[in-house]
Amino acid sequence: MDRPFGKLDHEVCRLLRWKSMFIEAESDPTVPPSNDQNYWCVQTQVCIGPDGQLAEPASCSPSRSCYDPLSIVKFT
Repeated sequence: MDRPFGKLDHEVCRLLRWKSMFIEAESDPTVPPSNDQNYWCVQTQVCIGPDGQLAEPASCSPSRSCYDPLSIVKFT
């Protein structure tokens, strides 16, 4: 799975989605990244989470009420 963001001090919520999660293609170093940063929440299906805050990697942390600490996306 593609990691669309830099190193964070927390794991992102499993409900966070981004466009490149659904693209099965090899990375091409000759193509510059789009950096479109389009994220959405699975629960709301929009860019705002169920708690009314923005759904994006830096914000989707354990400090949010909608964050599920048992179901997270882990990158290796």
